[in-house]
Amino acid sequence: MGIRIIGNSKTQSKKGEKLQEPRDYAVVLLNDDYTTREFVVEILKLIFHKSHEEATRIMMYVHRRGRGAAGVYTWDIALTKVNQVHDLARQYEYPLRCVLEEV
Repeated sequence: MGIRIIGNSKTQSKKGEKLQEPRDYAVVLLNDDYTTREFVVEILKLIFHKSHEEATRIMMYVHRRGRGAAGVYTWDIALTKVNQVHDLARQYEYPLRCVLEEV
């Protein structure tokens, strides 16, 4: 049994055991009839670190298609971003929603 050091912790793995890459999840914004386009662009810039141009492109895609990916992340990061979107939307009284979808 081999011991690998990751950060300051030790983990044990069986010899020959293959580690799986973490799964990726898309954070998908859902269109609604009340959230302003400007607010969606600001969310994409603030939470997803998109440029103004890319945020505008994603916002228009969501507006036209009804949904669109804001980014792809591991589970923990994606869930955090979903919660941040929902918290800000609630704070500004918008019904903006997003969901996680496994890629």
